[in-house]
Amino acid sequence: MSKATESTVSTTCGYCGVGCRLEVHPENGVIASISPAMDGPANKGHTCLKGRFAHQFTRSDERLTTPLIREGDTFREATWDEAFERIVSEFTRIKSDHGPDAIAGLASSRATNEDCWAMQRLMRAAVGTNNIDNCSRVCHSPTSFALRRCFGYSGASGTFNDIEAADAAILIGANATDGHPVVGARIKQAAINGMKLVTVDPRRIELADYAELHCSMRPGTNAAVILGLANVVMTEGLTDEKFIAERTEGYEEFAALLAEYPPEEVERITGIPADDIRTTARIYATAENACLIWGLGVTEQRYGSEVVQLMCGLAMMTGKVGRLGSALLPLRGQNNVQGSSDMGALPDTYSGYRPVSDEAVATMFEERWGVGLSREKGLTIPKMFDAAVAGELKSMFIFGEDVAQTDPNTTHVIHALESLEFLVCQDIFMTETTKYADVILPASAFLEKEGTFINAERRIQHVAAAIDPPGDARTDFEILTSLSAALGHEMNLATPEAAMEEIAALTPEFTGVTYERLGREGLCWPVEADGSDAPILYEEKFHHPNGLGSFNALPYREPGEVADEEFPLILITGRRLQHYNAGTMTRRTRNIELMESDWLEIHPEDAERLWINEGDLVAVRSHHGRIEIPVRITDRIEKGNVFTAFHFPELRTNLLVGDSVEVNTGCPEYKVVAVDVRAMSEAPSDTPALVAAD
Repeated sequence: MSKATESTVSTTCGYCGVGCRLEVHPENGVIASISPAMDGPANKGHTCLKGRFAHQFTRSDERLTTPLIREGDTFREATWDEAFERIVSEFTRIKSDHGPDAIAGLASSRATNEDCWAMQRLMRAAVGTNNIDNCSRVCHSPTSFALRRCFGYSGASGTFNDIEAADAAILIGANATDGHPVVGARIKQAAINGMKLVTVDPRRIELADYAELHCSMRPGTNAAVILGLANVVMTEGLTDEKFIAERTEGYEEFAALLAEYPPEEVERITGIPADDIRTTARIYATAENACLIWGLGVTEQRYGSEVVQLMCGLAMMTGKVGRLGSALLPLRGQNNVQGSSDMGALPDTYSGYRPVSDEAVATMFEERWGVGLSREKGLTIPKMFDAAVAGELKSMFIFGEDVAQTDPNTTHVIHALESLEFLVCQDIFMTETTKYADVILPASAFLEKEGTFINAERRIQHVAAAIDPPGDARTDFEILTSLSAALGHEMNLATPEAAMEEIAALTPEFTGVTYERLGREGLCWPVEADGSDAPILYEEKFHHPNGLGSFNALPYREPGEVADEEFPLILITGRRLQHYNAGTMTRRTRNIELMESDWLEIHPEDAERLWINEGDLVAVRSHHGRIEIPVRITDRIEKGNVFTAFHFPELRTNLLVGDSVEVNTGCPEYKVVAVDVRAMSEAPSDTPALVAAD
C-alpha cells in the first residue's frame, strides 16, 4: 500500500545509536523533508544533519530495484522467483555435500529487530546452523560482554537523561559531537550548565573545549587510565564502603591490584600527567552523581572488554550505579547495534543472551518453531572469513553489511569472499561487498519499513514506513520470511508486529512489549508483563543470581600493536560528522557537498619531521597494507598519532587494519594500528587503495 497520501509519519532515525524520533513528511512517494519530534525521548526536539537532511538516498538512481543474478563477470536482472530458486538450489546442494555449518549469515545492525529476528531464525531453523553474527561483533561486543559479566545485563545502566542529572562525567574514547551529535550536544549543554566534564582521548575532540580537564592518552592504554583513577579513589578514601559491602563481590582482589597503579606509574604508561589522574578521580568520586560515557575508542582494542569491566569496578567502588545521574552509557555506533544482538543474531546465544547450548532454552525455541536446533556454537565474523579462506565455509548470506569496506584486513576479507562457492547479498545499493555476490536481493531503507529499533539506552522504539521501497525492491522482513518458506521453514509471521509477539513470548526482557505499549516514548528493556519498563537498572540489586555486582581484577596489558622503528606512528580510525559508517547512504545525499573525501590528520611536529605539508598526498603503510590519502595538519591530535575515517571506499582505510582482535569477543583492534607515513615522491598509483604492503 502506498504511503504517498500520508502527510506526516513518525519514526525513528536509522543512522546512529542515539535513536532520535523523527517526523517525516512524504509527498508523492518521496521524502519532502524531515523534522525532529519535539517529544522524542532521546533527542528532545533536536536532530543532526544526517537524520534531518540526509534522506535523498532513498530515491537515488543507484538504488537496487530488482534481484540480480551473476552471469560470468556481470549481473542480469531476475525475478524474485528466479533469485529464490537459485538460493534454494545452492543452499540445498551445499548442505547435502558439506552440512549446514558450511553456510553462514550476517544480520544487519541497521535493520529492525524484527528483521534481525527473522534472519537468525532463518539461519537456525531453515538452514540449520548457528553460524549467525552481526556487526556488533566489530564494535560493541566487548561492552555487551563486560556489562553482562559485571552487572548481569548487556546494555546501558541508564538513559541519556542521566547526562543532565549528573554533576560530573568522564567521556572516554568517544567523539560524541561527530559520531552521536545529539548526545554530544546534550553533553556540551550539561557542561555549560555546570556539569564537570573530563574528556579522555588521544585527540582533542570538540567536547574537550567544554571540559574541566582533557586527558590526552596513548592509544591502547585505557585500562591503565581506569586503574589509575581507581587507585586514587582507593588511596584517598573516596570509596563507598557501604555499597561495596552490601552490593558487590570480589573487591578485595580488585583493591590489591590497584596498588600496582599509582598515578606516577599510570603517567609512564599513558602519558597523562599524574596530577591529572588525581584530579579526574576526585572529580568523579566526589560528585554526588557522575556518569561514565564511552565509545569505540574503548571497545575496538585488544583488551576492550577488560577496560569496560574496570569501568564497572570504578562505578561500583564509588556507588555510582543504579540511580539517576550515575549511569554507565556506552554510545552504540549504529541505529540498532543493541537490538541486533538482543535478538540473538549471535553465534553463541539466543535472544536475551542465553547460550545455544542451554538445553532448556533450545528446547523452548524448538517447540515454538517446530524444528530441531543445533547446540553447537557458530562462527563469529572473523572466524567466518578464516573458514572461507580455509575452504571450510562454502557460502554466506550477508544482509545489509559492506564487510569489504568496513571490516579489518580488507585483503583477507576480499580473499574470503572470493573463496566462497556462493554468496548472497541483501542491500539497498551495490557496495564493495556485493561486487562478489552471486545473487543480490534489493531491500528496503529504514524509511520504507515497519518494525522497531533499540537505541543505546535500551529504548525500544517504533519504526514506521513513510514511503514504499523503489521498483521491485521488497522490505527486508518480507524477503527473509519468504526465503525461509522457500527453504522449507514457514515462520508464520505475517507482519513485523507478529514477529514482536514471538520475540516477547521467547525473550524474558521483552515479555511485556507490544506495539501499542511502545507509543511515542518507547520502552527501555527489561519490560515486565504489565508493560512497566526500566530506564534505570540496578536500583536495588544487580542481575545476577546472588544480586551482587562483580569486580574483576584485570591488569593493564599492552595493545596488540605498538609503534616501532619501522612503523613509528599509531593510526586511529573513527567517524566524521558529515557521514555515517561506510557512507553508503550519506554519500548519495547532499552531505557529499559538505565533505567530498577524507584526509589524514597529523600533528605539526610529526609533519615537520616527515617533511609533509598541508594537503600533501601521503602513503600510509602498516604491517597489513598501504593506502594513499591527503594530509591535514592539526594540533588536535597528539604527537605520534594519526587519524582518519572509513566513509569512502576509494581510500580503503581498513586495508591498514590487521588481525589483532579483542581477547574475549573477537572485536577488531581498529584504534591501535602501527603505521608509517611518507610524502609521495611519485605520481599516485592507478589503484592506490589496493596496493599491497611491502
